[in-house]
Amino acid sequence: MPTIEQIQRKALRALIPPPRLRLSDWIEAEVCLPDGVTAQPGPVRLWPFQREIADAIGDPLIERVTLVKPVRVGFTTLLTSAVASFVANEPAPILCLLPAEADCRDYMVSDVEPIFGASSAVAAALSDEKDEAGRNTLLSRRFPGGSLKIVAAKAPRNLRRHNVRILFIDEADGMEATAEGSPILLAERRTLSFPDRKIVMGSTPVHEETSHVLRAFAQSDARIFEVPCPECGSFTEIQWAHIIWTEGEPETARFKCPHCAAEVPERKKPGMIALGHWRATRPEVRGHAGFRLNALVSLHANAAWPKLAAEFIAAKDDPSTLQTFVNTILGQGWRAAGDELDEGDLASRAEAIGLDEVPAEVLALTTGIDVQHDRLEATLLGWTEDGAALVLGHVVIWGSFEDEEAWRDLDELLRTRFRHQLGGRIGIDAAAIDAGDGASMHHVTAFTMPRTRAKVIAIKGADGNRPVIERAGSKTKTGARLWIVGVDTAKAQLFARLPRPDAVRFSADLPPVWFEQLASERAVIRYRRGQPVRSFERIPGKRAEALDCVIYGYAARQIVTFDPERRRRELASASPPSLRTGPVLESAWMQKR
Repeated sequence: MPTIEQIQRKALRALIPPPRLRLSDWIEAEVCLPDGVTAQPGPVRLWPFQREIADAIGDPLIERVTLVKPVRVGFTTLLTSAVASFVANEPAPILCLLPAEADCRDYMVSDVEPIFGASSAVAAALSDEKDEAGRNTLLSRRFPGGSLKIVAAKAPRNLRRHNVRILFIDEADGMEATAEGSPILLAERRTLSFPDRKIVMGSTPVHEETSHVLRAFAQSDARIFEVPCPECGSFTEIQWAHIIWTEGEPETARFKCPHCAAEVPERKKPGMIALGHWRATRPEVRGHAGFRLNALVSLHANAAWPKLAAEFIAAKDDPSTLQTFVNTILGQGWRAAGDELDEGDLASRAEAIGLDEVPAEVLALTTGIDVQHDRLEATLLGWTEDGAALVLGHVVIWGSFEDEEAWRDLDELLRTRFRHQLGGRIGIDAAAIDAGDGASMHHVTAFTMPRTRAKVIAIKGADGNRPVIERAGSKTKTGARLWIVGVDTAKAQLFARLPRPDAVRFSADLPPVWFEQLASERAVIRYRRGQPVRSFERIPGKRAEALDCVIYGYAARQIVTFDPERRRRELASASPPSLRTGPVLESAWMQKR
């Protein structure tokens, strides 16, 4: 029989809460990755830089966690593991906010369900869930004490119905303002009724001046991950400037210590990472832990320094691919080189190239066609193997879009095969025709539908952070299929390429007014519904037909594939009979002012 003293000690121990298990320890003890989710299935083993991030998410004294992240650092697994921890240990209303509906479905099917099913603690927590009323769906789960909902930022009505204590925001920089304002702010407002709320935001930054995650990181304690040099022991945040390699040999990539100039090979990186630590650069901030990472510290095989050096070499000459490298590998926001084009500089680069004889380096042709009420305008672009664009000519076909003769003239242009310097002839590989004007859409789609197999497509421009081109999800009332051109994305990529003579070349046949139209817009930052948005606005007094045609021709290039060597052989051989002889002549209309 226990003594009074033993009973008192037992009662005292009951009043003292057990030591809290750190989230990183719980993840490694309870979370498993099944086959199909990762190349290394089994119990999760966090990398050294992941542990403090996980523990910050699990720390009740930290309200916000912000992670500026690249790819290849395991954030999705960490995010899902953190969600699993709350389900199993701190059941509460949980909301995961992702950019689009497709992202939500993919995340639930590819990550949440497999990881939850492979983790016994989470499976046990979900085993008592009731679905008698059919309230569980693909994107919604209920469990004792809480719920989990996966919501798309593009549907703000989904946010109005939920009050949540735990909010996870993934890929914040992919979210745009809706009619009701910023989806991020709307989601955060759903947590206000909980004094112990938790808000976790992670994203790869996109544009420096409009980045949600960079703005949030600037308000945090701004932690950076530093590793020791194996030679001098000094701690450094590894940055791209510290990675060097022998010219032309990216496989020799290594880290050069900024303190002692020692050159450290890739094989020593795991030891450096194991001894690394996070340092808060703004330690005075409380309750908001911010973490900034780049892929240089990732232990993923595809993030080895030599592999990243090879990726950089392949990307560095094209602003669009370089931006992808800066965003996804270095975890940095992209800052455009210029906000406005100089028509004089562009026109001064005109050279003796054109449609009379297409240059030998051109292996594909595309055209973008702008539809006006009294004319059709087309710019023809040639494309080299390495992605450079040659603006070879501009054609104006006079006539209303209701005039069948105008469409017959366009059809003749699209079927023309132009003389090529390799000895053969080259035809137009793809054409994108603007159908954005509701009045002309029926006429455009009537023209493109029977020519779809020839890659003559009807397009409609759309603002915002979208792919350069994608097929519309639904058909028009007449049954036609439109393609959506992300005009802001295309303009951002083109504005970065146009100032570079090696990226875009111009025919001397193009008149001055064409260059004026090409430089008719500039990039600006505007606040829309409370958040900064980078967009393009027309310069007063300028027309934009040339710019629109180039944008559409650039979008058309994205749907063209060809084998360079085979194409060269074809262009060097005799061409099939031409339906039209001679080049398309420049229209005199472009000379009018």
